[in-house]
Amino acid sequence: MNDKVTRFRAAYASLQTISVTGTNGKTTTTSMIDCIVAASNEPCARLTTLGSFVNGEPVSVGDTSTEFLRTIELAVESGVTTFALEVTSKALMSGWAQKWPAQVAVFTNISRDHMDMHSSPEAYLAAKAQLFMTVPDGAHCILNACDPYSEFIAETVPEHAEIHYYAVGSHSLPSTPALSATEVRCTRFGLDIQLSESDLASKLGNRLQLSVVGEVHAHNALAAALATYHAGISPDAIVLGLSNFRGVPGRFEIVCSEPLIVVDYAHTPDGLRGTLETARQLVGDSGQLHLVFGCGGERDPGKRPQMGLVADEGADRITISNDNPRRECPENIADDIVSGVPSLSNRWRRCLDRPEAIRRVVAEAGPQDVIVIAGKGHESVQEIAGNKIPMSDIALVSAALALIEPNKGL
Repeated sequence: MNDKVTRFRAAYASLQTISVTGTNGKTTTTSMIDCIVAASNEPCARLTTLGSFVNGEPVSVGDTSTEFLRTIELAVESGVTTFALEVTSKALMSGWAQKWPAQVAVFTNISRDHMDMHSSPEAYLAAKAQLFMTVPDGAHCILNACDPYSEFIAETVPEHAEIHYYAVGSHSLPSTPALSATEVRCTRFGLDIQLSESDLASKLGNRLQLSVVGEVHAHNALAAALATYHAGISPDAIVLGLSNFRGVPGRFEIVCSEPLIVVDYAHTPDGLRGTLETARQLVGDSGQLHLVFGCGGERDPGKRPQMGLVADEGADRITISNDNPRRECPENIADDIVSGVPSLSNRWRRCLDRPEAIRRVVAEAGPQDVIVIAGKGHESVQEIAGNKIPMSDIALVSAALALIEPNKGL
């Protein structure tokens, strides 16, 4: 047995892992779990697609496997006992769940994504299910009762594990979820989540309040609360941790208040739909909802017309721009997007230069409007024709605001 494997196994034996998978909400839910652990006055560590952190300090040491090993060893050295881990379908497809089984496994949702990597939607779902099939004795599986694919996931959970459901809104379960929301009030300042009557809801005070904006965060919060509760975290720490949570870069990140400008990573049809539905709640009485988005090149062209239809149904004014076209022709990607729109109107325009697209929309928006800039979120580069060009949507918004009103840049 080589040294790396020995160190890997030693670290695993010292940590209780809460693993999160799904299409949307993985990074946010994992980060909420980390925040809850921190609120319990325990050392904390998380690994997400945005990086690895031990007690809030980033860990960066090169390739993925080396970074993971260094993170878990630092976590153990720091006294971490509960480790929050985001798990992608790519990792699960490679057998990750067998190498690092989760004591608590969380399923957020499934929608169309990564069809360039998986042979079919069924293969994508099967990859996600690996996380739940491999859980050890006494494990807890946290499933989203509002997602129909949870029924399939539940069938893969071994008898030696327990299943717990959470829900926001309607669901098809014959029984009451362990944690559910009766009402979610979303404002420009945060979320107020009223909980349905249950044993855990009572312990949480029947209410959760968050300072992050977006109804989608209610789903993430309930998943994180249920997961950490079954990991042994106290209800008081759960309430405090969620109230302390300040969001994840590029996930419904508000970067300006008038007009309200949101940068979001939504890059799937369901993800974009949820983002636009949340943004619609925040539009002023006389305002409009603007959207700037595109689709990535060399990635699942089948979702492009679906996203075009979602944009047409959800936004008042839509600008198609470059996302990461990579080596594909940007015009062809834009054509694919609009092919899903029943009837193009003057609500649509095409401006593939992303900085110019953002400048134009920011200049045109009124104070009651909401602008959603979707697709790239936290990313700091744009990939065009084989080149990676430094580009941040947040920086582009700042530059656009400064052109309108000097000193208004972020």
